[in-house]
Amino acid sequence: MKICVTSQADSLDSEVDPRFGRCQYFIVIDPENMEFKAFENPNIGGMGGVGIQSAQFLSEKDVEVLLTGNVGPNAFRTLEAAGIKVITGVSGNIKEAIEKYKEGKLKATKSPNVTSKFGMK
Repeated sequence: MKICVTSQADSLDSEVDPRFGRCQYFIVIDPENMEFKAFENPNIGGMGGVGIQSAQFLSEKDVEVLLTGNVGPNAFRTLEAAGIKVITGVSGNIKEAIEKYKEGKLKATKSPNVTSKFGMK
């Protein structure tokens, strides 16, 4: 299983980035052994559609679960269509987020929790 956590930097000690489409990094983790790869978000500077593009990026990485702070409607639909379980409202550092998930303390989100264009600066 691969879990992605949106991150403000490229390590497991980094803080969860509350933005999905415009997060700094995607940390893709195998929760069994905590091996991970950090990917700079290739869509962070895009003009529009970055949530959809980021969702497609995660789908290409075979991610099954996304842990993040917020997800807008277009990204949510794209993630859902790709079969990626979305969990929003996640905060703290990456290690803590993974532990909470493994302990069953984080539940899947049934709908987007912010409006379109939420993460724009």
